[in-house]
Amino acid sequence: MLNDNIKKFRKIKKLTQEQVAEKLNVSRQTVSKWESGETIPDIYNCCELAKLYEITVDDLLNEQKFSNINPKGKHIFGLVKIDDDNKIIIPKKARKIFGLSKGDRLLMLGDEETGIALVKSKSLFDFAHDILNSKEITSGEDDK
Repeated sequence: MLNDNIKKFRKIKKLTQEQVAEKLNVSRQTVSKWESGETIPDIYNCCELAKLYEITVDDLLNEQKFSNINPKGKHIFGLVKIDDDNKIIIPKKARKIFGLSKGDRLLMLGDEETGIALVKSKSLFDFAHDILNSKEITSGEDDK
C-alpha cells in the first residue's frame, strides 16, 4: 500500500522519480525501489515525501480514496452563488477558518485565465505597512 501511495502521489504532483529523488537527496533507483515495494523509506523520508506531496504521513501510509485528499492548508468550500443583490455569500466554514466576520473588507484579485481570489484587506495593509517601515529603516541607514 505504501509503495502504491508513493507512486500515486508522485503522479498527482506530476513529478518524475528523478525529481523526487533530487528533492529528497536520494537516488532515482531508491525511489523506484520504494514504488515497486522492494524497499520502504525510513521515517525521515516518509516525512519528507509527505511534505513534498503536501499531505500528511498518515495519508501516505494508509489506503486512501484519492478523490478526498486535499493538500494541507488547501480547501475547496464548494460552489458559491451570486444572489439577487449581486452579493457573494462566503461559506461558514471558510469564514471560520479565515476569521472573517461582518464588516470585514476583502480585496478581490482576478486573472482572466486562472480565476478570482479574495484577500483579507487587513493582511494586505499589514504587509504594505511592513514594507513601508522596512523602506524607512533602509533609507535611514543609507543616509549615514
